[in-house]
Amino acid sequence: MPKNWHNEILGGKVVDALTKNNFKAVYVATKEEATKKVLELIEDSKSIGLGTSMTVNEMGALEEIRKSGKEIFDHSDPSLSAEEKFGMRIKQQTCDCFISSTNAVTLDGKLVNVDGSGNRVSAMIFGPKKVIVIAGVNKIAKDVDAAMDRIECYAAPMNNKRINFPNPCIKSGVCMDCSGSTRICNVTTIIRKKPTATDINVIIVGEDLGY
Repeated sequence: MPKNWHNEILGGKVVDALTKNNFKAVYVATKEEATKKVLELIEDSKSIGLGTSMTVNEMGALEEIRKSGKEIFDHSDPSLSAEEKFGMRIKQQTCDCFISSTNAVTLDGKLVNVDGSGNRVSAMIFGPKKVIVIAGVNKIAKDVDAAMDRIECYAAPMNNKRINFPNPCIKSGVCMDCSGSTRICNVTTIIRKKPTATDINVIIVGEDLGY
């Protein structure tokens, strides 16, 4: 099918570019293959930090990770108090393996993200012994400018809607560069090459996943 062909072509280009930028990267066709790869990568890890990720949820990987018997640090648990959620975010910075998605990945192998508190992007950059980043082909962008357009026109408004924050993009559908206390776009990172002290594994999936 043309769509599968295109996904594989773009996914392969991104994997080649990520590899040249010193990341470990692989392309898989399906979310089931991606989940299998995640479970292989976390086999030697005792503690797992989870960045809130619709990609991981849609893959079905979260359920499998929880079955693995690892210690899980997940600040998205609604039963946690604000103080407990903060503690979980701290633990994610020093866990054995941190699992997240990325807001965008460029054809030349850069990971582009916008964060509210910065805990997700900081854990991606330094602290955990291993980082796993999973991205569907829908998150592939031509370059950093296109990645930012993707975030401002789609990812940020969708995430605001998901968490039901009263930011203006909920009405406009696009980023309005708001200044309110509930703004979720406060920290922008571009990981151009693999950080020196962090083992980053990127899985590109030939399906549309997450925001």
